Amino acid sequence: MSDPVIDAEAKTGQNLQWEAAADLVVLGSGVAGLTAALRARELGLRVLVVTKAAVADGNTRWAQGGVAVVLDGEHGEPDQGDTVAAHAADTVTAGAGLCDDDAVGTIIGAGPAAVARLRGRGAEFDAGSSGLARTREGGHSAFRVIHAGGDATGAEVERALVAAAGEHGIPVLERHLAVDALRTAAGAVAGVTVLDPAGVPGVLRAPAVLLATGGFGQLYQATSNPEIATGDGLALALRAGALIADIEFVQFHPTVLYTPGARGRCPLVTEAVRGEGAVLLDGAGERVMTGVHPLADLAPRDVVSAAITRRMAQAPGGVDDHVFLDATGISGFARRFPTVHAACLAAGTDPLREPIPVTPAAHFACGGVVTGTDGRTGVTGLYAAGEVARTGLHGANRLASNSLLEGLVVGERAAEAVAADLAAGVLAKPRHGLTPGAACVPVADRDAVQRVMSRYAAIGRDADGLAAAGSVLDLSAVDCPLWTHEAVEDAALTMLAQALLAAAARRTESRGCHVRTDAPERDDATWRRSQLIRLSPSGQPVLADPVLEGAA
Repeated sequence: MSDPVIDAEAKTGQNLQWEAAADLVVLGSGVAGLTAALRARELGLRVLVVTKAAVADGNTRWAQGGVAVVLDGEHGEPDQGDTVAAHAADTVTAGAGLCDDDAVGTIIGAGPAAVARLRGRGAEFDAGSSGLARTREGGHSAFRVIHAGGDATGAEVERALVAAAGEHGIPVLERHLAVDALRTAAGAVAGVTVLDPAGVPGVLRAPAVLLATGGFGQLYQATSNPEIATGDGLALALRAGALIADIEFVQFHPTVLYTPGARGRCPLVTEAVRGEGAVLLDGAGERVMTGVHPLADLAPRDVVSAAITRRMAQAPGGVDDHVFLDATGISGFARRFPTVHAACLAAGTDPLREPIPVTPAAHFACGGVVTGTDGRTGVTGLYAAGEVARTGLHGANRLASNSLLEGLVVGERAAEAVAADLAAGVLAKPRHGLTPGAACVPVADRDAVQRVMSRYAAIGRDADGLAAAGSVLDLSAVDCPLWTHEAVEDAALTMLAQALLAAAARRTESRGCHVRTDAPERDDATWRRSQLIRLSPSGQPVLADPVLEGAA
C-alpha cells in the first residue's frame, strides 16, 4: 500500500507477525463502513478499512429493494403527499413497540440529506416519469422506496462507494479477519488483532475501531446473506465488554427463491415484486394473506413470514416447504426486476408464465451492539454502524428498506463522533493497547448449529425447543483457540446462538420477529423493553440487568 497508514514492510518479521496503525480502523466494507471511511477521510483522519472478503463482497451488494426515504425538494424531487413523520410512524408500527422514538426521528429525518450525499458520490437511482422512480414495500403507507437497476440497489450503492473510496485513496485490507480488540488497562479499545488470508496474525493499532461487519444470517441453514455474515463483529464487541440487545429479533424475509435442499445464501425475491402487485398463493392456489392483515401481501415482513410458515404447516395441496408468488400479472417484469428474473430462469422457473416458488429465510438481525445514533458504544474507542449495531431504529422488526438508510446516516455520524472524540482527547493512546492472550473459546460444528437453530429458533419457537437447542450446543461445543478464519467464524456463531437462545427463552411473548407458539400474545405490560446481553467473567453470554448496566 502506498498510503502511510500501512507500513507494508511491517508485514514481515521473524515471528510472522505484522503491525500497522491508523486513526480509525473500519471493519467492514458495506454501506455503513465505506460511508464512515469516506466521511472520516473528509475530516482529515487516517483511515484503514478491513474486510474479510473482497471490498465489494459485503451484504450491501445483495440488497434488492432500495432506500426508504422521503425527499423534500431540497434534496431531490419532493414526495407528493408523503412526510418524514409518516415514514417514522410506519417504522414505529413495524417495530412492534420496541423502537426508540428519538433514534427513529433522528435517522429518518437525516435521510434526505444522506441520500443526496450518496448521489453526489456517484450513485444513480432509477428515474420515473417525474423525478426518481418510487415503489412501495411491506409496512410502508406510501410509495417512498427509491431503487437502482430495478432490483439491484445494493449493487449500485456498493459500486458508487467503492469507487469513491478508491478516488479518495482509502486503503483497504481485503481478506483479513478481525479477531479481538486491543484494550488498555482501563478497558478502552485501542485497535484489533487480525488474521491475514494465510492465517498469519497481525495487529492494527488505532484509538478508534468502527464495527460495520453486518449480521449473522449464517446462523441458519437458509438465508439471504452471503457466506461472510457470521456475526464476528458482535462476538468481538462482546469480548471487548460491549452490550448487545434485541438479538432474539431475527427478521426472516418472506420470499427467497425456493430450490429443494438449498443451503446457505438463497436468491432474494424482493418484496418490491409484491409492491408492484404480485400475490402469495399456497399449493392449492389460494391466497395466503387474505384476512391476515389489512395490508394483505404488503403487511410487515414478520406478519407475512409467519403467515407463510403457518400455511406451509397446514400443507394444502401437499406442498409443505414452500408457497408461490404469482407475478405473472406484472407488466415489464424482466425489465423492472432483472436480477430476480435471471435467478428464476437459472432455477428453472419462468416468472412471466408461472408462479415463483418461495419460502422464508433468515434475512436481517434487528438487534446488535448497543449504540446511539452516533455509533458510540459503551466502550471507549469502540463504535458500530449498520446491521451489527442496535440503534433503536428497528425495534422488534425492521421496516423494509430502512437498512441502507440507517447505514448511510449512522456511518457518517459515527465518523463525526470519532473525529470529535479524538479532538476532545477522550480516546486511548494506541500504544497502550494490550494484545489479548490466546484464549480458547467454545466452538460448535457449524452445520450442527445451523440445523438446530433452523429447527428450534427460527420463525416459530417454544420453550421445549429452545431448551433442546441449548442442550445440543452445550454438548457439541469444544474449547478451541481462535487461530484460523473458520474457528473465529464458528466461535462467533456459537456465541450468538447461545445469546439468542437465552433471550428468546426469557421473552415469553410474541412480538415482531420473535414468535413464541407457546406464548402467542404480545405482552406490553411485561415485555415492552429490550433485553441486554453481556459476557460473564467465564466468557458466556448472559442476560444483563438494564438498571445495573445503565441502559434502557
